[in-house]
Amino acid sequence: MLDIKFIRENIDVIRESVGNRGSKFNVDELIKVDDERKALLQSVEEKRSKQNSFNEKIVNASGDEKESLLKEMAILKSDLSKEEESLGSVTKKWQELMLDVPNIPDVSVPVGSKEEDHEEIRTWGEPTKFNFKAKNHIELMESLEMVDLERGVKVAGFRGYFLKGDGALLSFAVHRFVMDEMVKKGYEPFSAPSLIRSENFIATGHFPKSKDEVYKTQDDLYLAGTAEVPMTGFHMNETLKEEELPKKYVAFSPCFRREIGNYGKDAKGITRVHEFMKTEQFILCEASHEESVKFHEELTANSEEIMQKLGIPHRVVVNATGDISQGAVKTYDIESWIPSENKFKETHSSSYYHDFQSRRAGIKYKGKDGKTAFVHSLNNTAIATPRILIAIVENNQNEDGSINIPNVLVPYMGKDVTRK
Repeated sequence: MLDIKFIRENIDVIRESVGNRGSKFNVDELIKVDDERKALLQSVEEKRSKQNSFNEKIVNASGDEKESLLKEMAILKSDLSKEEESLGSVTKKWQELMLDVPNIPDVSVPVGSKEEDHEEIRTWGEPTKFNFKAKNHIELMESLEMVDLERGVKVAGFRGYFLKGDGALLSFAVHRFVMDEMVKKGYEPFSAPSLIRSENFIATGHFPKSKDEVYKTQDDLYLAGTAEVPMTGFHMNETLKEEELPKKYVAFSPCFRREIGNYGKDAKGITRVHEFMKTEQFILCEASHEESVKFHEELTANSEEIMQKLGIPHRVVVNATGDISQGAVKTYDIESWIPSENKFKETHSSSYYHDFQSRRAGIKYKGKDGKTAFVHSLNNTAIATPRILIAIVENNQNEDGSINIPNVLVPYMGKDVTRK
């Protein structure tokens, strides 16, 4: 959420941001409603003050004067009640519009709305080539009994799957390896809840915009698609001390997404599923653009280092304005090389938000000068399974159908190759 004062003082900047994002948000409507809200608020406060003044006069009045004051008081009370009701309605509309205002992308973010508009900034490794006919992840994992898609659909429906045998062990190995790597770097480990309250989604900017993408229970709780949501809620409505910052967390959690609008996209295999596991990096830092940029690069470098240790060729792209979340100032995607498709595909996302999320969540810090400010927030996919397994098995396959285990995962797997 942006500050309404900032919005009013930078209307042209907001309009440009909305246009570059391809958003349908109406800035003029917000300003009109805010004007109405401010006028009603001033009128209500004046009538409340007048009501207090009447109360004092009535106490000391008698006879005809008191009767006259009581009549005036009744009229004032009726008018005040109507205006308070109007203020409540306008304030609700204002709050809804404020939640829809998108953040302002950094000047380094390319303008556009398609994947072709993303800007590649670096690559690592050469795309894997084979001197034999390579298999895709479905063929490889089914032949080695690492996945069961047929029974997954039988049990869980469309996009259902079972990881089994070395498939399950490889998933556990990846997450434990990544968690160990992040802890070595000083990040505090968490196992975060997935079943959480709606205010946490509002805080991160997922609600109301992406509400249809989220599973809801009969208890009015929702299933998160990333640990970013509960980790934002962890410090909700708290005031931290400046010396506590930055807060660096790494959180593992089961994740859930309905994939509305992606019914026919990546429908086969384990690329796009409703239920997955994710280890997420999360940082809260002081309210400084320079600090946000510094930690955004750090988060992204952490994930790149993990990918390099896994030996997966990849590239880093800056997402275009129309393909970043409502609250993001800038987003990097890390895309892994998928041999069977002969292209890079997104496996990680890294974003910073300035105080867009913390303003909604009420997360502040008190500086050494005694002043308070909203923290800046950042998050990044350290690793997510089963999607990353596709890149691991396809890039490490052998002609006989076996799969070499990346060296860093051998201690966790207890083997250096998986075969029939």
